[in-house]
Amino acid sequence: MYASVTHDRQDESMEAKVRWFRSLTMAERMEILCWFTDLALELNPKLPDMKDAQPIEGSVQVLTAA
Repeated sequence: MYASVTHDRQDESMEAKVRWFRSLTMAERMEILCWFTDLALELNPKLPDMKDAQPIEGSVQVLTAA
C-alpha cells in the first residue's frame, strides 16, 4: 500500500475510494481484510461465537435467504 497525503475533497468520494481499492494487489486487499477482522475481534472477542444476527429496531436491517 502506498500512503499519500492529500487535501482534496474529491479524493474522499466513493468513486475515488473504489479506484484506490482496485489499484491494490490481491495480497494488499487481503492484508486490509485481515486488519479489519483483527480490529473487529479485538473490539468484540465473542464475535466468532455469535450465531444468527438479529435486527435491532432503528438500526441495520438483516436480510435472510428464503
